[in-house]
Amino acid sequence: MVTDADTPVVVSASVVPHPDSRDVEMVERKGRGHPDSICDALAEAFSISLTRVYHERCGAVLHHNVDKVLLVAGSSAPRFGGGEVTTPFDVYLAGRATSEVDGAMIPVAEIAEQASRAWLRANLHALDPERHVRIHTLVRPGSTALSALVARERGPWVVANDTSFAVGHAPSSRLERVVLAVEQALTGPATIAAHPMIGEDVKVMGVRRGHQIDLTIACAIVDRHVRELSDYVEVKGAIARLAEHAAREAHVPHVRVVVNSADDIEAGRVYLTVTGTSAEAGDDGQTGRGNRVGGLITPYRPMTLEAAAGKNVVSHVGKSYSIVAHQIARELVTKCPDIAEATCVLVSRIGWPVETPQIVELQIQTRNGIPLEVVREPVEAIARDCLRRMPELTRQLLERASIESPATWPGVLLF
Repeated sequence: MVTDADTPVVVSASVVPHPDSRDVEMVERKGRGHPDSICDALAEAFSISLTRVYHERCGAVLHHNVDKVLLVAGSSAPRFGGGEVTTPFDVYLAGRATSEVDGAMIPVAEIAEQASRAWLRANLHALDPERHVRIHTLVRPGSTALSALVARERGPWVVANDTSFAVGHAPSSRLERVVLAVEQALTGPATIAAHPMIGEDVKVMGVRRGHQIDLTIACAIVDRHVRELSDYVEVKGAIARLAEHAAREAHVPHVRVVVNSADDIEAGRVYLTVTGTSAEAGDDGQTGRGNRVGGLITPYRPMTLEAAAGKNVVSHVGKSYSIVAHQIARELVTKCPDIAEATCVLVSRIGWPVETPQIVELQIQTRNGIPLEVVREPVEAIARDCLRRMPELTRQLLERASIESPATWPGVLLF
């Protein structure tokens, strides 16, 4: 029997400087209308729907990983005052899922399509999910060995169905906070209601050099809400002002903002769309290419390449460990005043209980040169407590998530 006491927790000094202490930092966030973000969100909506059906029919989360989604852009003819989508974009949902329980069939393809269209309808205000999108479900049953592994009884434990690692960190850097705040402000419900010409396909790239922060924003403009080129220019100015205001609200008063920098206004070549997303014609998408679990793409942080969206939260550590690693790091900096910064790395082993990683490394930076020995015992206790609470993760995710806005993908952590 493997217990949490068998998991070594290694507490070491942080070897990677916090991004705030570096001369240069870059951070990116893709809004929910970006093709990569759409893929993440549809994978997660599908997984949530499957989980609920499995719970209703057999009281457990059966084997599934539906984390392979591909979006192939369509074609469109946008124009001022309103254009048209000439070819819908295609979404291919692939993966593995249990489709039969005690002789009764689970309508996996129907669940996938309903969940996808519900999310699209709720999150992309200018898109018609019936006319502008074609859904293709290519999901097959999982291997017998993996399905049996998920169902295997290990006393009170659920076992991991993969060997994988995950990384979490805290606290956020100044640039991370402002990039997240700006994108959320531009695509928030109040902003979209007041400015329907702003599409949800917003990407914010933040670059900090010293104290100077530059934000390059790509924002799809919805054509039917813009009558002519001068209106488009006014919309760009409004987007810049909204971004600057969001930065001030995030306590970053001085940023430089550029919106849709590829535009050629004199030639009339601008980022105009019918649906508010480049998926209609300009860009394809794929699960795992967008925001990490923390809601951002952070090249100055240790990261895993795991696609968390669409994974089975009960047994697939590619998802659960990504969430818990961030949770551990955040609790370390909030509960231990002597800790300035923390990074948590977890590694699973297939077939072992998910609450007992092979190893946990906690990379710590203390305040005022305080020795690691002073914080070692409370740090280890916090990490073990978070691991023991992992069985609650499924319940918490299901309570807080909805099909329309699944687990805030692509968004910030739930915890």
